[in-house]
Amino acid sequence: MSGQQVQSRADEGRVAARLSLLDRFLPVWIVASMALGLALGRLVPGIDEVLEAVEIGSVSLPIAIGLLLMMYPVLAKVRYSETSRVTSDRRLLVASLALNWLLGPALMFTLAWLLLPDLPEYRTGLIIVGLARCIAMVLIWNDLACGDREAAAVLVALNSVFQIVAFAALGWFYLQTLPGWLGLATTSAEFSIGAITISVLVFLGIPLAAGFLTRLVGERTRGREWYEQRFLPRIGPVALYGLLFTIVVLFALQGEAITSQPWDVARIALPLLAYFLLMFAVSWVVGSRLRLGYAKTSTLAFTAAGNNFELAIAVAIGTFGAASGQALAGVVGPLIEVPVLVALVHVALRLRDRSPTAAGGTPS
Repeated sequence: MSGQQVQSRADEGRVAARLSLLDRFLPVWIVASMALGLALGRLVPGIDEVLEAVEIGSVSLPIAIGLLLMMYPVLAKVRYSETSRVTSDRRLLVASLALNWLLGPALMFTLAWLLLPDLPEYRTGLIIVGLARCIAMVLIWNDLACGDREAAAVLVALNSVFQIVAFAALGWFYLQTLPGWLGLATTSAEFSIGAITISVLVFLGIPLAAGFLTRLVGERTRGREWYEQRFLPRIGPVALYGLLFTIVVLFALQGEAITSQPWDVARIALPLLAYFLLMFAVSWVVGSRLRLGYAKTSTLAFTAAGNNFELAIAVAIGTFGAASGQALAGVVGPLIEVPVLVALVHVALRLRDRSPTAAGGTPS
């Protein structure tokens, strides 16, 4: 066995150890949160009225708080000052934009219609997931796979800004325009491009501005080392706490619908699983053909395969309501994404042994 193979096996052995307890067992916590939410919905009379008593726009206050808590720590991690570096590698930039904003939404649209033709609410929820490009846990998967950390930060920043500009227009295209062209059913009348725009501005725009200002002030007053080594680890878990809290609330509101149709969750999971695997495989092939080197190819694959479920959940709730099937489709997302992308980290480390350009790029 070569020295590189020995190192790869060692890296694989450390993947689980390098995840925090919360990250390592995230699928378990998600299932537990679902169960708690279902129990609350069935055992506590009137809980839906309490949760929806105070609203911000069309989103109940508890859910709005959970959604903002999910988004802020993630966006505070981005190195916004380095976004200009992405222009130095045009191949990586063009490949990332094409995979994230052309292939990803189109693939999810196709899978949703092929596998959920009779479930329009879940289908719409998955299409919204396909439009929400990853800006969250991709940094964790990329780091575990020894990808290019700086390239990942730049692509995350780029996706964050692009989502503000393009999400609503792409939502209209994939939910209304394209189905009409193909003779398929369009989204229900409750769909509104205005509602999507407001949801993106509130649940991405506010935490994006807060994250940018936090980094700007933190680095100027205490320095980057303090900000990234001391401050970010303190606020990082807040994102996952926000996710778990939101899941509890959503399942408390949807308890009756879910328990009466348990197989719906399995049907939602199938196109998600196919999506993650196909996006990762295609992205890896593209990175290899472009000879980006292992580190950047790995970064390209994980930033294309992952999705921003926090934003997808926020948009689905803001547009269709917390008790909608669209919101449920978004909530099921991280339950499938976490174990699949952890497995793909191991796949990436194995592929590093076979990469003729493994020395290319800059591993973190």
